Amino acid sequence: MPDIEALNADAWTVYGQRQLNREFMPPVPEQLNWTPWEGVGPGAEILDEIAGKRVLDIGSGAGHHAVHLARAHGALMTAIELSPTQHERAIQHFSDVRGVRFLKSDVVEHLRTAEPYDAAYAIGTLACIDPHYLLPALGDGLGSGARLVFSALHTNLHGHAPSSVVVPRQEMIRIRDQEPIPLQMWVLTPQLWEDVLVDHGFRVEAIDLLRAPTADNPVVVQLIRARRTSRA
Repeated sequence: MPDIEALNADAWTVYGQRQLNREFMPPVPEQLNWTPWEGVGPGAEILDEIAGKRVLDIGSGAGHHAVHLARAHGALMTAIELSPTQHERAIQHFSDVRGVRFLKSDVVEHLRTAEPYDAAYAIGTLACIDPHYLLPALGDGLGSGARLVFSALHTNLHGHAPSSVVVPRQEMIRIRDQEPIPLQMWVLTPQLWEDVLVDHGFRVEAIDLLRAPTADNPVVVQLIRARRTSRA
């Protein structure tokens, strides 16, 4: 696992511990939300039909999104999380939910031995992993034609635009009334995301820019829909 991923895992471990200390657990959503704002953008329908399909949640955090997809859509979920405290939050609340398997593991290491998945998604977390480390593993770990959908930061709270080179930059994990937690994130232009995805065997079908519902919030989130190209 590259050093930056290890540093980011430490950041999410601190975040998870703070949420454990607060005894905070987000509710299972009624609709999959790709952004921090409810009702902005589409829901789970962009994953295609997932009933009975094996779906990978990358950086699953508290596990509530995976639980929603298992309960409401009948997906067979693998919720994978590197942070031990985030994993602890999930299993404390959802260990008995049918259709969800919670794993504490590096996703790349998991994909080396896993059976190919029918779909994979990430809500804000894929951009915390070097795409040159993760995308080759996803290319091997998804079946031909499988969906990959993820949301990623486009413009941050300070209005800083995305980068045109594949390098990480410092961003912050924010919890109300607490000190922000720094981490490294790949904040790339839509064209650059498409380029790196194509390089690793994906066809990009759409990239949408989802904006905050209030005019005073400059944050913009990319929603990227891609598909694993057919193997020869």
